[in-house]
Amino acid sequence: MNDPAADILGYDAMRHAMVQSQLRTNAVNDPRVVTAMAKVPREKFVPAGVRALAYRDTAVAIGNGRSINVPIATGKLLTEAYLTPTDRVLLIGAAGGYTAAVLAELVASVVAVESDPDLAAHARTALAGTTVTLVEGPLERGYAEGAPYDVLVIDGAIEQVPATLTTQLAPDGRIVTGLVERGVKRLASGRAIKGAFGLRAFADIDCVDLPGFASPRGFSF
Repeated sequence: MNDPAADILGYDAMRHAMVQSQLRTNAVNDPRVVTAMAKVPREKFVPAGVRALAYRDTAVAIGNGRSINVPIATGKLLTEAYLTPTDRVLLIGAAGGYTAAVLAELVASVVAVESDPDLAAHARTALAGTTVTLVEGPLERGYAEGAPYDVLVIDGAIEQVPATLTTQLAPDGRIVTGLVERGVKRLASGRAIKGAFGLRAFADIDCVDLPGFASPRGFSF
């Protein structure tokens, strides 16, 4: 029979190792982000069968073709977002709820959008007792009812950021996302200024794919 206390101690040790070997050695240098990721139990936000993998430096499959980002990708995205305690954040790609839970430790409010019903159900349970508002619906639509947001966090790799999301940002709102360019994945950040926005890549770090954001394909003859 498994000893629940031993399991907890094991996860605590893995979480500490993640912080020391993955975050601190890779310039995740916002102490608030590091503290939040050291506190939130990542294993709670993945299916039971893969909890032993929750702190590995690899993407973890969580079902229905989706995966949770590697810890360093999450840490770098949140560091680059320059989060403040008064921020209102729109998170796209809630998955099992992990990044939403980390954000809830850092900002005033979090709206997390998830399109997959099974993942949304898991996240809803895992996030119980937090201040996160979970919305089940298409990722690319966001949640206009809660706009404007100070920060848009897209927790995965996409080919384009649709206007449906950027128009939900407040003036000078911040954007962080994974970006696919010519088949290469990077982390990128930017700001929304006067209805327009630009992104710049800031780290060559792999991240998981999110559905619903493919760029339009041209005709071929």
